[in-house]
Amino acid sequence: MQVPLQITFRNMETSEKIDADIRKRVDKLTSHHPEIISCHIVVEAPAQHHQKGGLFKTRIDISCPEGKFVINREPVAQHKEREDVFISLRDAFNSVDRQMDEYSCKRKGEVKRHE
Repeated sequence: MQVPLQITFRNMETSEKIDADIRKRVDKLTSHHPEIISCHIVVEAPAQHHQKGGLFKTRIDISCPEGKFVINREPVAQHKEREDVFISLRDAFNSVDRQMDEYSCKRKGEVKRHE
């Protein structure tokens, strides 16, 4: 990456464990996709006024030479497993990895053409 990784935490304190997990996932992503120029990750905790635990939101902004990818994982109320920040991060990074794979295939010209 040409620009240093940016990590933002909202409604929560900075966590070394979460930060290390994000950096590990970004390193893995950049090893598969070296064309990434910059990456900004926002992890947002639920508002503190709820009686029960809320759902975490994760946003990933990635810039590449020919485009920009924005992954915004808004939690669905039925998905109670997103009360864990690590599961929210896993889902967001899986989604961005799939989109980056599609981007790489299109960039290389490895797309299926119809006759």
